[in-house]
Amino acid sequence: MQQMDNNLIFGLDIGTRSIVGILGYEIKGGFHVVASHMELHETRSMIDGQIHDIDQVALTIRKVKESLERKTNKVLTKVCIAAAGRVLETMETSITIEIDESVEISEELIQSLELQGMEKAMHQINYKDAAKELPFYCVGYSVTKYYLNNFEMTNLLGHKGSTIGVDVLSTFLPAEVVNSLYKVMELVGLEVYSLTLEPIAAIQVAIPKEFRLLNIALVDIGAGTSDIAITKGGSIIAYGMIPTAGDEITESIVHQYLVDFKTAEKIKIKASGRGKTVSFKDAIGLKQTIELDHVRQTIEQSKNHLAKLISRKIQELNGGHSTNAVFIVGGGGQLDRFTELIAEDLHLAKERVAIRGKDVLANVTADDKNFKKNPEYVTPIGICLTGLQNNQHDFVEVFLNDESIRIFNTNRLTVMDIVALKGIEPKAFIPSRGNSLTFTFDGQEKLIKGQIGEPAQIYVNQKAVDLAAPIKMHDYITIIPAKKGENASATIDSLLKGQKYIRLNDEKKLLDIEILVNQSKKSRAYSIENHDVIDILYPTLKDVLEAFSVNYSSVFVNEEKASEDQVIHLGDQINTFQSAPSLETIEDKADNTTIHVTVNQENVQLSGKDTYVFVDVFDSIEFDRTKPKGTLVTTINHQKAGYMDPIQQGDYIEIYWQK
Repeated sequence: MQQMDNNLIFGLDIGTRSIVGILGYEIKGGFHVVASHMELHETRSMIDGQIHDIDQVALTIRKVKESLERKTNKVLTKVCIAAAGRVLETMETSITIEIDESVEISEELIQSLELQGMEKAMHQINYKDAAKELPFYCVGYSVTKYYLNNFEMTNLLGHKGSTIGVDVLSTFLPAEVVNSLYKVMELVGLEVYSLTLEPIAAIQVAIPKEFRLLNIALVDIGAGTSDIAITKGGSIIAYGMIPTAGDEITESIVHQYLVDFKTAEKIKIKASGRGKTVSFKDAIGLKQTIELDHVRQTIEQSKNHLAKLISRKIQELNGGHSTNAVFIVGGGGQLDRFTELIAEDLHLAKERVAIRGKDVLANVTADDKNFKKNPEYVTPIGICLTGLQNNQHDFVEVFLNDESIRIFNTNRLTVMDIVALKGIEPKAFIPSRGNSLTFTFDGQEKLIKGQIGEPAQIYVNQKAVDLAAPIKMHDYITIIPAKKGENASATIDSLLKGQKYIRLNDEKKLLDIEILVNQSKKSRAYSIENHDVIDILYPTLKDVLEAFSVNYSSVFVNEEKASEDQVIHLGDQINTFQSAPSLETIEDKADNTTIHVTVNQENVQLSGKDTYVFVDVFDSIEFDRTKPKGTLVTTINHQKAGYMDPIQQGDYIEIYWQK
């Protein structure tokens, strides 16, 4: 493992009120502090974690650096730093898309939906700060809700519907924060060895690895802000901040007892202990001694207000629900009964809300007598451990389809982060159907759907993965966008199912039909276009019989007596007679030949004709075709048969309704 010079690691926690420097090295199961130093800012050069006066911050850091160098007789050249959680910006977005109702929702579709939510947040945050030329880095996002057909769902996978939606909470780090940190370090003569986020660093110490799979809130209560990070499944899923912290409590003491801020801080700390009274001089110069119970009552309202704000923010970041536990670090959280207030607001057992300070620093040893195992040292120790354990780079370089890309390292980078950074359209990952074809055919509205497309192909180092796949330094990513399915197509012949004939007295005859598309004549081979109106003009019975020069006195169409003006369709069966036939001799040509067949396992005799076709059987059995009870099945010797198929002596016939 690569470490800094002489196996020492130098970590800086650059806070709003002070800068804490830690110099130490890793020991088995913990960390050893060789030297530490805290320096207060002389001016308001830091506001809410953001550097406002680069030169003044550099001056304070130089004091910390030189103090550590004197204590250790070492020259420090590399440093581990962290961007404050309070400078992170969050953006809530909602996305709803239409999907193919006939296709099950896949993991790829869900990931693409989430990506659209994150991308929308990226657009909105850039629009909000349009004057800024520098980009934002997305350092995390979490899904708070899924929707199927506008109903809230816990999981979309495997469902079907017409629309799906998602609410996404995305977190961004402004690029100027990173740039200002680098500039300050350059002025002090320090090379940035690693850059992380303060919540990530704090979690290194406050939440052991085996607990990071749980849904836990880490709250760092400082002077001006309270920073919150939510863990789940081994990663930080959300960040947040409220601009209220320990200073609000201190200010209530200032106004109540007419003291300066520094004195009020001392009174507040005393009230967090077990003492009974506290003495001080007020702004007028009078010495006061008051009971600490009175101080506790004074700050109760501010303390309750802060607890409620923190609890609400935890629930907001966690999708509207309480986390399983809350860990509190930082100096502002050490108020009497403060953890119990958080537990009450989140409906948690009081044991599930705890201050993480001395206990989580149990494996930290120190040579420096000024080092205290207090909650305010959790983050600076975590900054050092992050640099050691992860050997991380502040920016990771990967390749996307041969293009080199640098991205801020959040310790849980995925393919989706690269896609969002490059602004690749989420639609590129959704296999869409080809265009549908809508038209009117013979008076009926028709819709033919396009073919389903092929999903996107994603590879990391030539291994097939999905958008959630993790990436690391120098990974090679290949993305082949999803392919749209073929557009729907059809010809008039395909709609006619290739039929061209009728049967006239048991002979196949080509039926002459006229095809009009949008009132213009077309052939059967015509390829239908969207919104076409197709009319098929069929001849009448009279037209057909005249075309084939047939003499007749009566005609049956599909076994029903027909008139001359009846329209003839493809596949119709026409039988003509010179004189009116009797009911027993509709098909004429009787020579009184008799045959015996088996119909539905019963012996049936047919007589009165020279030859017989399947339909003749119905004259000799009881079978009502006027009241369908399913699909009519007709077979001869176990083979599918039509009404006009010939039957022979001894044939085995079946007739039944299939449901």
